[in-house]
Amino acid sequence: METIEGLRARIGTAESLQSVVSTMKTLAAVSIQQLEGVVRSIDEYNRTVELGLHVVLRNRPEGVELTDPVLSDDLGLIIFGSDQGMCGQFNEDVVSHAVEDMHQVGVEGCERAILSVGARTTAHIEAESMSIDDYLGAPASAGAIAPVVEQVALQIERWRAERGFDRIFIYYNQRVSTGRYRPTTHRLLPIDQAWLERIGGRHWPTKVLPQIHMNWRELLSELLQQHILVVLYRAAVHSMMSEHTARMQSMQAAEQNIDERLEELRSSFRQTRQTSITAELLDIVSGFETLTGPDQSTSH
Repeated sequence: METIEGLRARIGTAESLQSVVSTMKTLAAVSIQQLEGVVRSIDEYNRTVELGLHVVLRNRPEGVELTDPVLSDDLGLIIFGSDQGMCGQFNEDVVSHAVEDMHQVGVEGCERAILSVGARTTAHIEAESMSIDDYLGAPASAGAIAPVVEQVALQIERWRAERGFDRIFIYYNQRVSTGRYRPTTHRLLPIDQAWLERIGGRHWPTKVLPQIHMNWRELLSELLQQHILVVLYRAAVHSMMSEHTARMQSMQAAEQNIDERLEELRSSFRQTRQTSITAELLDIVSGFETLTGPDQSTSH
């Protein structure tokens, strides 16, 4: 049987671990709240970009194509994950989804390049026997998202300029509710023609439609570049929110296990202490009887 001192030490260790888990869960919740504000800002900026696209598309010259033709089947793949652990199946989920989607898209016989965002993601991609073209560290805070997105955008430009990639897909975990996320695919390039048509067919919110006083093609290209940045930024933010969601779930499970283990340890501690007290009392009684026994025999 374990000693009282040993049980007391194990209870102290479990309580310290419980405090760490509680702190991590709180930090994850605070980070999610902060990132929700970032998502609202992205949505507002995206609204501005789409209004600009609406104006451009309403002024579209007759016979002009909205997007460039796809000349190659080769493609670039961007997979957002995490650098940190303790987030359950987060990285495994997004990589498994990407692998399954690649089979559906059809990558056999095509040149393929993968950009991995996150060290843990990279490990899972390599476990699937896929080679990685480049790697970026995942952003650790809201303020670190913009530099990572810029690096991703530069990589896309290199793929297009140096390797002629016309197809770009991004994969990330998208947060869908307080405690849930789902792996998501977004075809970044070529730009969805049906989406552009829907943007152009929307109702303008005022009675006066703005006029264009610059080159139509250049303005469309600039707005589409901004749209791409918005999509990348949103993917990075949702990936971070999903990571914190997964970490909260892991910490909640860990917290429950620690609570159950603490209850077992405290129960064992009480039982061991009671057994020790009982043994000490029996020793005292036995000693007392030993001391008083001969005197009682003499008096009789």
